Amino acid sequence: MDNLIPIGRFSRVSRLSIKALRHYADAGLLVPAWVDPSSGYRYYTYAQATQAEVIRVLRSLDMPLDEIGEVLAADDDVVAKLMDRHYARLGARLDHHSRMLAFLRRLIEEEGRPMPYEVTVKEIPAQHVAVVRCRVTAQTIGDDVGRAFGTLMGAVGQSGAGFAGPPFLVMTEVVDTDGSGEGAIEVGVPVEERFAGLGEVTGEEWPTHLVAATMHRGRYDEEGPAYAAVEEWIQQHGHSGAGAPREVYLTSPADTPDPADYLTEIQFPIVVPA
Repeated sequence: MDNLIPIGRFSRVSRLSIKALRHYADAGLLVPAWVDPSSGYRYYTYAQATQAEVIRVLRSLDMPLDEIGEVLAADDDVVAKLMDRHYARLGARLDHHSRMLAFLRRLIEEEGRPMPYEVTVKEIPAQHVAVVRCRVTAQTIGDDVGRAFGTLMGAVGQSGAGFAGPPFLVMTEVVDTDGSGEGAIEVGVPVEERFAGLGEVTGEEWPTHLVAATMHRGRYDEEGPAYAAVEEWIQQHGHSGAGAPREVYLTSPADTPDPADYLTEIQFPIVVPA
């Protein structure tokens, strides 16, 4: 008992807030050495200071809590592999940030110039579609979209309904990029015959409708100007929106390893005044 440190003092020693210490204890990463049964007050030992420092540094490097738990429980060889994996993740994130900064620089330099997107009106014929809907966050959307498409394609293949066009994505509730809150998406694909539904995948009948559309070639995270171009065109021509816009993936990662070759049609359902 003599070497126990109250949580307030351990907070100063570890440079972790009391709130963070409680959070890490609840997550099973840094459990108090003793909890007073009468007061519920938490105590730590000086030996836990190193563990606290490992957690603090790894969190500063944005390592997820579950992976930090793996690091704390693993031997040296496994720790090295976990650190290498996270190092690669940080490198990919740095590459992404560098690309987005270059993209922003181009946007600023080209501000006020005509957008390089041709917008056309096209009629989408009535069709059967299979759809998966799910909730997403800014942190999970990549994995969620991949998982949803996997579920979708597996269900359609199992049903024998047959694919009748390229897959699409609709963001029915926009996801905040700052990570606060959730959004909603649906991913789908046209099918050759009526799809009765299978598990999470439902079938829909789309009527004939009009869309204002443009083509975007390149990375998905650089599609913003294409959306803006279609929205501006709709307003200038006096049309009205008739639903959330969708992305139709004509050339996707399944077709090419180079994001510069991705070809996506941005479609906004519209109503044309009589």
